Amino acid sequence: MLTNKYLLIGLSFLVLLVLYFSFFDGNPSGSSEGLNASVQPKEYNRQLQQERKKKDQLFKNGADSPITDKANFKGLSYFPSDPNFRVIAKLEPFADKTQKLVVRMSDGSEEVYDKFAHAVFSLNGETCRLLIVRVQKTYSILFRDVTSGTETYGGGRYLELAPAQLTDSQALLDFNSAYNPYCAYNPTFACPLPPAENKLPIAVKAGERYH
Repeated sequence: MLTNKYLLIGLSFLVLLVLYFSFFDGNPSGSSEGLNASVQPKEYNRQLQQERKKKDQLFKNGADSPITDKANFKGLSYFPSDPNFRVIAKLEPFADKTQKLVVRMSDGSEEVYDKFAHAVFSLNGETCRLLIVRVQKTYSILFRDVTSGTETYGGGRYLELAPAQLTDSQALLDFNSAYNPYCAYNPTFACPLPPAENKLPIAVKAGERYH
């Protein structure tokens, strides 16, 4: 099995640029000021579509692409961009900074990640709570929602958080950037599965689809 190279082992330069310049209007990590989830919808949608096209190109031409039939690859499937799925979450950090999470992989193996904090937020009128994990300098959320197994990959989707999307007390979560792991497209990749607590009681119709 190949480990999913697109998650939890460092973001690519392209993805970091997307997060930094396109997907937030916030402040550097540790800032005492709050984050801002507001965007200009038309410009936000334009930037989002540009980055989705870049990812399609990487999947079609990249050496590390999980797509096996690149000749017939027509691009990934996405929900329409929706700024309502950009939310500010309150962070609930762990008093014990050494807490670990044992994560089961899609091939049956296990990996150990650092527990960073819980993100508490409101989405579609529901109060939600998700665990953020950290691997080296990468902050990630592995989650499932009501769409998992129907409109999105049954094994769950991922969110990456750039440092500038975090302050001491808040996190900017943009579910329009939620994506499927490589194992959704190629079973030779081993991908982390979301912990049981990260099952949202709502349908997150944002980000990458599977059907």
